[in-house]
Amino acid sequence: MHDNKCCFDFQSAVDEYLIRHRSVLDVLTKYQEASARVNRAVAKAVTGCGCIQVSAARQSVPADVSYSDLKDHMSSHLVGEPCPQCREVLTKELGHSLFYLAALCNLTGLSLHEVMQREYKNVKTLGVFHLS
Repeated sequence: MHDNKCCFDFQSAVDEYLIRHRSVLDVLTKYQEASARVNRAVAKAVTGCGCIQVSAARQSVPADVSYSDLKDHMSSHLVGEPCPQCREVLTKELGHSLFYLAALCNLTGLSLHEVMQREYKNVKTLGVFHLS
């Protein structure tokens, strides 16, 4: 119940305060821009600050591992954790991305909470096969 109220309150606030960029085209492009800024914040944490590193290589998976155990053998390719300053920037940029996601839900008549609940049910039902 609390999660529903939080999502509803956030979505309502977005609806109230989104004035200038109310066109669906504006919201779509602002959402895309916000996502790009999240990507940029991660990249700057690596290349500018150095608090995290990307150590990428081909995923090494034992031949006899089951699909449900695959997660234990996959790497995020991230080393370290964002410092407080980078964490703050990432939080801010992810928040902007959520803002425009909520705005898109508003314009299309969808409930952000219902979207999240549906995806949660899909993930729980399909488990590791959800995105395969």
